[in-house]
Amino acid sequence: MLQFLVKRLIGLIFVVLGVTFITFILGYWQPDDPIKAAMGQHFNLKLWLQLRHIYGFDLPWYHQYWNFLVRLAHFDLGVSFYYKNRAVWDILSSGVPISLELAFWGTLITLVIGIPAGIWSAVKANSWIDTSNMAVALIFYALPPFVLAAFAQVIVGWINTQFGLSWPVSNWGNPWQYTPEDIQYKLVPIIVYGAAGYAYFARLARTTMLEVLRQDYVRTARAKGLSEGVVIYRHALRNAMIPLITVIGLFLGLLVAGSFFVELIFNIHGIALNTVLSINVRDYPVIQATTILIAIGVVVGNLISDVLYTVVDPRIKLS
Repeated sequence: MLQFLVKRLIGLIFVVLGVTFITFILGYWQPDDPIKAAMGQHFNLKLWLQLRHIYGFDLPWYHQYWNFLVRLAHFDLGVSFYYKNRAVWDILSSGVPISLELAFWGTLITLVIGIPAGIWSAVKANSWIDTSNMAVALIFYALPPFVLAAFAQVIVGWINTQFGLSWPVSNWGNPWQYTPEDIQYKLVPIIVYGAAGYAYFARLARTTMLEVLRQDYVRTARAKGLSEGVVIYRHALRNAMIPLITVIGLFLGLLVAGSFFVELIFNIHGIALNTVLSINVRDYPVIQATTILIAIGVVVGNLISDVLYTVVDPRIKLS
């Protein structure tokens, strides 16, 4: 196990280095000058040259990239172009807890409801339960997150009008606090975030469980007189979980990325708003920072998946 973890951590470092190089090169070869864009109509040649020297833009690209890696090794994500020497982490730090909270509760709904619903559909295959469940899942799966978010806002607005309520349709409340007022802000975005994931995992869990239930060893277990619950949860479920764990690992890595559309539609001040604004104003240090954070999340999520494989299937050896 230790040898496996060391190998994967070394691989993680190389993947992150690859991501940093690609994001840096894209920023380096971009056609517009971010400093000139930030100065706008107040462009001054002398000041422009001074700022290029301060930010190190007058250095060769490999020297700039090395400086970027050195700062990153010290957990320094750089300085913003747009926010006048404000540290990138200072910009993102207020939004990261909000994005993580939205992703955490939305993912919890996705896994706790989606996987059991898919397994139930497989057990009750071709019944009205299976048909109804998969119809709902297909609707949620077909709707893009931003459409689902806008549709949810319309429904909340209609309910407020009809019943004289004042349920909020935007903003978030206080991060990781759950007073009645905070819950009102958070409930609808969390449900919207979890709905698409629920649909995906319900359909995948149904497909994998149906495939396992058709295997010979499952028929043998039933022929021996074992109860249906033992056959399903002790014999079939563990094998059906292997494809799900593969997807869960990637899903864990994309938690923050998946919350972008929901944050934008509900005007939640997570990292999505800062990232989109940075793209519009060519604030490349912020763009690089969010890209690296997402890349680290994806690699760590896949590492967690590899470790979980041995939990559900002892035949898989870590090497």
